Amino acid sequence: MSGRRRVFITGLGLITPIGTGVDGFRAGLRAARESGARPVALVNVVGTLHVFEAARALGIERVVYASSAAVFGLADEAVDESVTPEPLTHYGVFKQANEGNARVYFRDHGLSSIGLRPFSVYGVGRDAGITSDPTRAIKAALVGRRFHIRFGGVSDFIYVGDTAAAFVGCADAGPDGAHVFNLHGDAVEVEELVRIIEDALPASDRGRITAGGPPIPMPPALDDTALRRAVSGLPHTPIEVGIAETVARFIALRDSGRLDTSDLDEPVAVAR
Repeated sequence: MSGRRRVFITGLGLITPIGTGVDGFRAGLRAARESGARPVALVNVVGTLHVFEAARALGIERVVYASSAAVFGLADEAVDESVTPEPLTHYGVFKQANEGNARVYFRDHGLSSIGLRPFSVYGVGRDAGITSDPTRAIKAALVGRRFHIRFGGVSDFIYVGDTAAAFVGCADAGPDGAHVFNLHGDAVEVEELVRIIEDALPASDRGRITAGGPPIPMPPALDDTALRRAVSGLPHTPIEVGIAETVARFIALRDSGRLDTSDLDEPVAVAR
């Protein structure tokens, strides 16, 4: 498929035609972070069920979907897939439900799946949810606006290009069965991340980003050994390189008049 197409996965009838006549069907679910549990459940649970039903109806062999490190809840150290999930948010509970439903689809229908568990994905294209704050902070600084990153502590930051490569790699060469794998980038203190961003920004755009707030209730780092054992050749972009690439891409978009700043208009995005 070429181009970009947005559909509402809460409606099964809107999803199924996407895969018709297409050899490879890759379903990527974008997390809903609307207020309240019900809209999040509609997208993350009902929407995911619709994707699995569409894949089954179309005879698709494997679905790769986004789970989340939120299934784990809090932890003091890096976790691997052997750790029992204990989510502390509705979002994490719903993601855990998706992992369980994926297992049932394999047991009952032979539909293989891989759920990938990232923490904080950054890079061009991240524009919603609290973990998008570092990316939106870069964009804000480059257009002369202040931005406050709303969380603190250590987060596992993974570059959007590496995340995409993991999804494609799992779709193309993932193992059969119902699996879940962690995604790992670099575990970094948010304050250190701000320093890395400041170093990558042009001098005239520095000093506009602040950070502070409670840690997100997820582990500080994720162990991705199992994923790299299952799918070889996945990239790892050091955070300094990924931040520099993100800055460069945003500058190119800004200078060509193609930088979308509508995500910066949310009240929570601007430092008070």
